[in-house]
Amino acid sequence: MPTSFRHRPVLAAALAGAGALMAGAVRAQEAAAPAAAVPAVGPGVVQGVAQGAASTVTQGAAQGAAQGVPDAAAALASLPHDLSPWGMFVTASPVVQAVMVGLALASVVTWTIAIAKTAEVTSAKRKARAALEMLEEARSLSQAAERVGFSQGTAGALVRAVLAETHMSADAPSRDGLMDRAASRLERIEAAAGRRMARGTGILATIGSTGPFIGLFGTVWGIMTSFIGISKAQTTNLAVVAPGIAEALLATAIGLVAAIPAVVVYNACSRAIGGHKAQLTDASAAVLRLLSRDIDRHALPRPHAVQGHAVAGHAVPAHGNSRAAE
Repeated sequence: MPTSFRHRPVLAAALAGAGALMAGAVRAQEAAAPAAAVPAVGPGVVQGVAQGAASTVTQGAAQGAAQGVPDAAAALASLPHDLSPWGMFVTASPVVQAVMVGLALASVVTWTIAIAKTAEVTSAKRKARAALEMLEEARSLSQAAERVGFSQGTAGALVRAVLAETHMSADAPSRDGLMDRAASRLERIEAAAGRRMARGTGILATIGSTGPFIGLFGTVWGIMTSFIGISKAQTTNLAVVAPGIAEALLATAIGLVAAIPAVVVYNACSRAIGGHKAQLTDASAAVLRLLSRDIDRHALPRPHAVQGHAVAGHAVPAHGNSRAAE
């Protein structure tokens, strides 16, 4: 084999090694170039960067706090300083104020009716009790007329009504229907007395049933107004939210203050009026018993016995026809 062909592998290996050395040198130069471009960072540079960042953060926080202080001051300035009931009423919205005023007037009406009805029912029951005792002691309609007939109470009206019926039935051929006619008169008088005594209690029922709902309307309106104010102030601080809600809840409290006494007074008046009606029923029964005795005794009062007695606002005629006089 010639010498040139024997040395070819050696030459190829040498050429490959030289190429590898050249490629490594190129890569080393490329890596050294960026390192040379970037300056060395020392501890002083790192400390300066940290101080600058801290200064920036501190300055931003100070600016934010300075900006928030006026907003907080404005929010606190808008808060009501007087949280008493009167102070909350003054600072409430006009609708809530109107609700509170209406409920306060309703409470005044309730207590006025309570005082008036207490005096009226007490006086009527006392008169009815005294008249009932006299009717129980009387032995005839004439005696009852002498003792009770001239009184201004309901019992006197009962006696006068029966006397008037006996006078108008004096010429009747039979006394069978006299009791029914007298009982009809007495029932009408009892019903009129009950209606007169119950006058005004319907207002108590209305106040008692509608007062809480009127107060609730004021509360809902006040809370709605408070939430609108919160959205404008763009804050959810409890110190800002609480006063408005407290003002709204005051309307519900006033509604309960007006409604609860109204219900209690209405129930008390109903019981008292029911007791008075029972007294009038007893008085009517006593008068009918006296009439029944006089019918059985054939001793009905003569027309002259009832002269001068007022019957349902009209005087009983002093004269009668010839048959009644007989």
